[in-house]
Amino acid sequence: MKIFYKTRATATGGRSGHTALDDGSLALDMAMPGSGKTGANPEQLFAMGYAACFDNALPVAAKQLGLHPEGSKTSVEVGIGQTEAGGYALDIDLYVEVKGLSEADARALVEATHQVCPYSNATRGNVDVRLHTSVA
Repeated sequence: MKIFYKTRATATGGRSGHTALDDGSLALDMAMPGSGKTGANPEQLFAMGYAACFDNALPVAAKQLGLHPEGSKTSVEVGIGQTEAGGYALDIDLYVEVKGLSEADARALVEATHQVCPYSNATRGNVDVRLHTSVA
């Protein structure tokens, strides 16, 4: 695989600590959900990254399919839970709104985007990801 870009982040203190990009462009305090502490958690950061990545991959897939949507909006819900084996796993719902296409074309586009998006490729086979498509 040809690598186009690489970044690095460092965390200290885990879910109750601090994380930052090593280039200094972004740093966040972390907080456990429900702790009352101000901060983000890894699931929130994953949801933000997945939403941005998927919405960016959508025009790539549209071009491959010869479709011309007028716009899109992607929202991602990320949950975390304990598996039967005692480990932890993510659970993901992608909500994609596509403007300017028929419902059938929008569904085909979202399915194709799910094959192109790096986050979708990283989670495939490891995480339950459900796609929800709507048209505007």
